[in-house]
Amino acid sequence: MKLNSTVAAALLGLAPELALATPDSADRCCRALSKSTVGSQVVYPGSDAYHESVTSYWAVNVQLEPTCIVQPHSADDVSSIVQTLTAVSGANSNASSRCQFAVRSGGHMTWAGANNIEPGVTIDLSLMNSTVFEKDAGIASILPGSRWQAVYEYLEGHGVAVPGGRTGPVGVGGFLLGGGNSFHGARVGLACDNVVNYEVVLASGRIVNANAETNVDLFRALKGGSSNFGIVTKYDIKTIDNPNMWGGLVVFENSTTDQQIPALVKFIDNIENDPYASWIGLWQYNSTTEATTITTPLDYTKPEAFPAAFDDFYRIPNISDSTREATLFNLTSELQQAEGYRDVFLTSSYYNSEEILYKMIEILNSKIDEAIPLATGEDWSIMVIVQPWPKILWQKNADNGVGNVLGLDRFDENMLQVLYDYSWDSDADDALFHRLCEEAMAELDAYAKSIDMYNPYIYLNYADKTQNPLRGYGDENVEFIREVAARYDPEGVFQTQVPGGFKVSKA
Repeated sequence: MKLNSTVAAALLGLAPELALATPDSADRCCRALSKSTVGSQVVYPGSDAYHESVTSYWAVNVQLEPTCIVQPHSADDVSSIVQTLTAVSGANSNASSRCQFAVRSGGHMTWAGANNIEPGVTIDLSLMNSTVFEKDAGIASILPGSRWQAVYEYLEGHGVAVPGGRTGPVGVGGFLLGGGNSFHGARVGLACDNVVNYEVVLASGRIVNANAETNVDLFRALKGGSSNFGIVTKYDIKTIDNPNMWGGLVVFENSTTDQQIPALVKFIDNIENDPYASWIGLWQYNSTTEATTITTPLDYTKPEAFPAAFDDFYRIPNISDSTREATLFNLTSELQQAEGYRDVFLTSSYYNSEEILYKMIEILNSKIDEAIPLATGEDWSIMVIVQPWPKILWQKNADNGVGNVLGLDRFDENMLQVLYDYSWDSDADDALFHRLCEEAMAELDAYAKSIDMYNPYIYLNYADKTQNPLRGYGDENVEFIREVAARYDPEGVFQTQVPGGFKVSKA
């Protein structure tokens, strides 16, 4: 198999800088799409459909303006789009003259260019948003443009659920390709390990299935390997028999931190004793209230009120408590972060320890103190979100015969994940909050390394463009992803023509 020099260098890990699309080449690509079989699905600036697509991204700072947007309705449409975009100019032409394009599912990443492009073509999968339940097989077939809240609402009518996003507006596609942590994780493992089949449009336009019997290497690589191989147009995922839960949001004063931290460390180390229990902790300073509060979603994946797994948290006095019997759809509709802000995510993983959490709070407070006199906007927030990453998440499906590429199986200790989430209303504060967020993560990473509590795994779904989550999967998995990408995309279309996302050529 012969590759051109740019692609060969990319897949060998030399990571040449990719040329950006020029306005002229992007115009040519859009004209080609407009003349193709999907021409009626191409929308341009000035149209209502274009405006609705651009403004529907969660974070304002990622709302780029593509030269055009194409909105397929089916896998056949996606195939036609990919064939058109790869045929406009040959593989041996100059990189800047090839059609540069982005692929968007829910649009929940927080860095510009992750799932959008300017100039260029954005393939917006949002109209491919249906779910079908196959009762006899116990499988939900979900299209990639779906949002989890719609998936849960549909499946609730059939008395089932699936392990998916914990915030309703999150998109299905990116979540499942990055691994996927869910309320059900301790019971059924990571969401990607519950996918039994992917329907994929390859760079050639060919539509294939990847499962435990067909294209097995691609099947494994898609479980964490993100957008390196093609465009997934359907996910078949195992269902869970009961959508009914107990849970809600409990809000505490910041002064309870010294009670929260030991309770959390103990909770993480005991999740395997009650895998129905899920806890998340959000320490958030809001400039409009000038106060920090702690919000903890407590969720139990069966309808049992006040389960003993949360006893230590019940003992802490709270400000408010919305826990109740509810469905997965209801609880994920409640657990939503405000949209319409500029935002940055950065994330790291650490071994479960009180020392890490106390240092995290110390750094959080220092960044709040620094931001208060410097921020020019009126409405901003500095938040750290802590989530358990117990070893049961990846050990649950260790014997499924296929595995994934996340590399977590090389660790045998419980971990916790910290997500640094800073949001603000004024673009004048972009540099400030990016700097503070990057410093916070770097400081906690350095401290964790100094006490041997740092873990190299980076959860791709929360990663920033400055991070390298694929590298955190380990050398063996990076090489496997690279080999699979070269096998299914020999011309390197998804390495050189789709600059967004995390590319194995840059791992």
